Order: sequence, then structure tokens, then C-alpha cells
Amino acid sequence: MARSLTILGVCGSLRAVSSNGEVLRAAIDLAPPTMTLATFDGLPGLPFFNPDLDSADIPAAAAAWRDRVHSADGLLICSPEYAHGVPGVLKNALDWLVGDPRFDGTPVAVVNASALSSHAHSQLLEIFRTMSARLAPPEGVVLPFLGRKVSYEDIMATPQWSDAVRGALTALAEATA
Repeated sequence: MARSLTILGVCGSLRAVSSNGEVLRAAIDLAPPTMTLATFDGLPGLPFFNPDLDSADIPAAAAAWRDRVHSADGLLICSPEYAHGVPGVLKNALDWLVGDPRFDGTPVAVVNASALSSHAHSQLLEIFRTMSARLAPPEGVVLPFLGRKVSYEDIMATPQWSDAVRGALTALAEATA
């Protein structure tokens, strides 16, 4: 019998309704039966990363973020691209994880909801490689949403998109073994 997995989903967009947030919503329903996907919505509450605070006196929100990541079996990151880069709020959250030795080897899947967001996608892959994450699949997943917002219903109704999300989750599950 396969063990139950807990995956923490993180959206790099703070937008109330974003295509990447919709991917996470769909991923909850597309996850294998042995996987529970919880989402983290605390990115706006994280203080700006400051190495001077990365000590025993780490801010409570940053410590809680690290603990949530550590308690999960893996991460699913869905992120847009802003100005050819990773959104600042997501990069800030990742910076808080760099100093946490518990992060080494964490399985991570990176899903990008736009084929036009290649810069952020490649940057996220590089950031996670640098952080010694286990990328699953190693090249991440890029969904071909071109120039339009996509809803949960769109993702679920389009086999190419739902299969790609399902594939990322399956790869993530395999990386936890």
C-alpha cells in the first residue's frame, strides 16, 4: 500500500484570481488518491528576508513558513513571471528557506501557467537546484496558456492541461520515494 503524501502548494501570484492559483485549485482535485495537497497563502505576511534575522530570533512568520515546508513531503510551485523574473514575494519566501538545512533534498515540482514565462520558469529551476531540491520532473512543467486567464474549469475540461498537472504530481510523488 502506498503511503499518504502531503504536498504544499504555493502560488507565486498575490492576485485574487490568477491562472497559477487556478492550477493549484485544479491540482487539489487531480492529485493521486494517496496525495493531499494543502495550499500556503502566507506569502504576503512574510517579512523581507534579512540574513541578520536568519538566526535563533527568526521572525515568527518565517519560522512558521519553514515549519510548513518541512512538514510537507514536497512542494508544488505555480508561479507567473513579472518583468522577466520570479515574482518578488515568491523569491522572498524562497530566500527564507535557503538557511534551513531541513530543506536539502526536498522534492519540488515547478509548474508555470504560461509558455511566455520562460525566464521565471528557468530561474525557479535554477534557484531550486542551488537550494539542493529534488526537482520532479527536472525540467518542470509549462502549460501552454497563451495570453489569457485560465480557470479551474478550463484546466479540468482540457485533457492536455489536466494531464500535464497530473503528470507533475505523479513525478512529485515518485520523487518522495
